[in-house]
Amino acid sequence: MKKSLEKIFIFMIVFFGAILAYNAYSSYAFKHNPLPQSYVDAIGNKQSEVLRKMQKNYGFVYKFPLIVTDKIKGNLYGVTTYENGQIKIYLNKNVMQESFKYMVDEVIPHEYAHALLMQKGYLNETKKGHSARWENVCINLGGKECRQYVNHEEIINGKLPF
Repeated sequence: MKKSLEKIFIFMIVFFGAILAYNAYSSYAFKHNPLPQSYVDAIGNKQSEVLRKMQKNYGFVYKFPLIVTDKIKGNLYGVTTYENGQIKIYLNKNVMQESFKYMVDEVIPHEYAHALLMQKGYLNETKKGHSARWENVCINLGGKECRQYVNHEEIINGKLPF
């Protein structure tokens, strides 16, 4: 009995060690390689969808550079910048692997809403850019949960099979 328990315990250590090593390798490979083509395609498709909704709802289109970078620190999913008259949208590659669906479905419309309001001259609104006007634009561009901060529980629950 004791020997069989030892064998089971050793098997479990090896098995879970292999899973841990695989996850570490996957994270390392994702961080140190270009985005997979499927990610690039999904981001491009969402950007096209946002631009179609912009045309439909506002009658014009502004296409802003969408840049995936690993230079954003922490859990910030995206940021829109306005420098020297240029508006750029940055997506955080460091959190993208675990939250890609959320990044595409929510963060891209969220940041595009900021960019559109910046383009139209609404830089100094209250609530640090997350005003009622911003929320309305975000929804019109395809965002479903337009809010200032990420709901991590929603992301985790979205990955569950039930």
